Amino acid sequence: MAMRAVQLNLHPAPADCPPGDLFERWPSLADIPEAVASGGTRVAVVQAAACDERFVRRGVDYRFTDVRGLESVHARGRHYAHLLRALRADVAHVHSLAYGEDVLAISRLLPSLPIVVQDHADRVPRWWQRPAWRRQYRAVDAVAFTAPGLARRFERVKAFPPSLPVVAVPESSSRFTPGDRTAARAFTGLGGDPCVLWVGHLAHGKDPLTVLEGFARLSERLPAARLYCVFGSAPLHDEVTARIEGDTRLRGRVALLGRVEHAQVQVLMRAADIFVAGSHSESCGFALLEALASDLAPVVTDIPSFRELTGNGAVGELWPVGDAAALAEALFRTAMAPPTTGRVRAHFQVELSFAALGRRWASVYARVAAKRRHSA
Repeated sequence: MAMRAVQLNLHPAPADCPPGDLFERWPSLADIPEAVASGGTRVAVVQAAACDERFVRRGVDYRFTDVRGLESVHARGRHYAHLLRALRADVAHVHSLAYGEDVLAISRLLPSLPIVVQDHADRVPRWWQRPAWRRQYRAVDAVAFTAPGLARRFERVKAFPPSLPVVAVPESSSRFTPGDRTAARAFTGLGGDPCVLWVGHLAHGKDPLTVLEGFARLSERLPAARLYCVFGSAPLHDEVTARIEGDTRLRGRVALLGRVEHAQVQVLMRAADIFVAGSHSESCGFALLEALASDLAPVVTDIPSFRELTGNGAVGELWPVGDAAALAEALFRTAMAPPTTGRVRAHFQVELSFAALGRRWASVYARVAAKRRHSA
């Protein structure tokens, strides 16, 4: 019989959002369990909420559970342990590293249940919290990050017990698909040779100013190049605008598109030749996942999550954070020798698709369950 995994979302859903609407607000609520289910695992989701509701959606059993009034960690532990027993969980998959207290309480009540906790851009605990983390995470069988390197900041401060296994599984995947570039360009109005696309906030952590300098250097060699920037929040908007207007290499070659509908991002990616990112750090890199799904060549910073998603640069180019000259060279190499059609998408299908994530999670669950049985 297939293993039964129960995913626990312990961060309460907004009280003003009905369960059926939460899937629009939190896409990963369905994406991750559906990916796991695609690997042959039976999946249930327990979502902390302000109501009790149960339904099945695309083969996944969802339990929205009212946690109002459960103020103590012991009360919450009893509540979640009761649900895990009722669902006959073979493994518990907890989203976010921030709920160690609850995980420890559950483990004490269900000592034979394997528990995996998944990082979702969680912060390293403060110094006074670290002893409690080490105690709480002794109850955990594995922690999952998009890339093992992302665990090092937790390991450096000894937030985890030294024997805790770290597994590499991307936070999510993408449903984007490739499309006809000529048609996409006609629809979007994008042009350029190459046509470079940026998708990310205009913020210090995304480093748009270094990306602009790298692109400016590229334009000296390839004057027909064009850069299009899609972004949400924009604390550096004035600096970015001034940089573009003050540089003849950028003026007329860079377009700030601002916020667009998510479906439009897919069309823009189909129209582009290169996806560029200058992030200093990412817990995953959802825009990069979408680019890979769209068969769009990535030129992205050499950070742990991007190394993992690109197969250590097996597709695309990796460049050092903050190095505009290296970025310009990487963009030029990609423009001169782009990957063959379908190669980036093939990598995505094998390593990063929802089916691939399902297989990865099935393997993780099987390993922690086998290890727990062996220890018993």
